[in-house]
Amino acid sequence: MKPIAVSSRAKVLNTLLQKARRRNVILKSTSGERFILAPISGWEGFDVGKSDDFELEVKRTARNKKLAKFMAERRAKDSGKSLLSMEDVRKKLGL
Repeated sequence: MKPIAVSSRAKVLNTLLQKARRRNVILKSTSGERFILAPISGWEGFDVGKSDDFELEVKRTARNKKLAKFMAERRAKDSGKSLLSMEDVRKKLGL
């Protein structure tokens, strides 16, 4: 993803950003394409390359120390949460 700074003079875009702060917005182009405008606070992105070689991308991802640290912190934070078995999920959903 490419971050783009929005000028304070871009009134229409800033109005849309204000709306998206309160509730996610779906933008629809004249050609019918739809885009989501939503806040991503707490989001972390990791660049692993642009190769079409999946095996190479897996190796690069495995060597990404920043990603590994992030995943370890996330795993530690989530480890205190109780997990449900598939059977419990089915029961809760009435399946």
